[in-house]
Amino acid sequence: MKRLLAALAAASLLSVAACGSSDDNSSSAAGGTTKVNFGYIADYNGASLLAVADDQKLWAKHGLEVSTKVFTNGPLQITAINAGDLDFGYIGPGAVWLPASGKAKIVSLNSLGNADRVIAQPGITDLAQLKGKKVGVPEGTSGDMILTLALQKAGLSASDIQRVPMDPATIVSAFASGQIDAAGIWYPLLNNIKQKKPGLVELAKNEDFSSTVSFPTAFVAGNEVAGDKDKTTKVVQVLREAMDYRAANSDKTVELTAALLKQPVDAVKADSGNSKMLDSKTLDGYTADGTVTKWLSGMGDYFVGAGKLQSNPDPKTYYLGDVFTGAGAAAK
Repeated sequence: MKRLLAALAAASLLSVAACGSSDDNSSSAAGGTTKVNFGYIADYNGASLLAVADDQKLWAKHGLEVSTKVFTNGPLQITAINAGDLDFGYIGPGAVWLPASGKAKIVSLNSLGNADRVIAQPGITDLAQLKGKKVGVPEGTSGDMILTLALQKAGLSASDIQRVPMDPATIVSAFASGQIDAAGIWYPLLNNIKQKKPGLVELAKNEDFSSTVSFPTAFVAGNEVAGDKDKTTKVVQVLREAMDYRAANSDKTVELTAALLKQPVDAVKADSGNSKMLDSKTLDGYTADGTVTKWLSGMGDYFVGAGKLQSNPDPKTYYLGDVFTGAGAAAK
């Protein structure tokens, strides 16, 4: 599996239009700027801050030259980071166990996700009916997370279903063609499935578990890159400014993200409603008052129960909250 993920990560390194070049991984560029390789997922959560940073020329403002690469999920980005192909990346909540296990550092949270669903073919109306059914799941993602939580709610375990690991794009085609009975997946990919299977049933969503588990999305850095305080601070300053622009200019941010992703504005606007976006002041407060620690500790408990982690580490070991808030203070 590790070899397969590494191969998939290499195959997923697709350069897209962005500010900067993608020639190499060297840390310095012409004119004294710093080169950064940044991964993302092609949805509003994963791409909106990059779209803003590009449009507002925030990278250049902070002395950075950025090359962006698109991926289908967070675990592939963590793999690419550890292979030296990326410096920073974006992950959904289902991949937070990877920085928690020491594979990367979280440099900023981004939003609280509500885009994940367990879906089933028409005729399956209850989670208990998934027993014995063929269920597609992207391993180590928020789709994996929502499926595991839903099975637990129904009194089922992974052994009670025919669990079929698939990448997200394969789930779209497999569900549409009836090759699988159900899946753990997220919007906006779910919109693609609904176009082909309008009668599908949504059996579970993030909100069903909000009393016990939060679903933060995040930006991560490689452990070695995170040790470069100057580079990391500059990148976090860009993210902070982009977060605040997004909060103050939601419609414009949707337009910029749609242009980056080459998707209809209406579709991206609908996708933007699936999560609660954070701004820098709010995240500073949540970092200071322990809210982020509570979120991450709660997720850690889930990941231990799901077998992703052997123990629940202190979030301070992998969330660089001091770097995030410090970047704000340094910019004043």
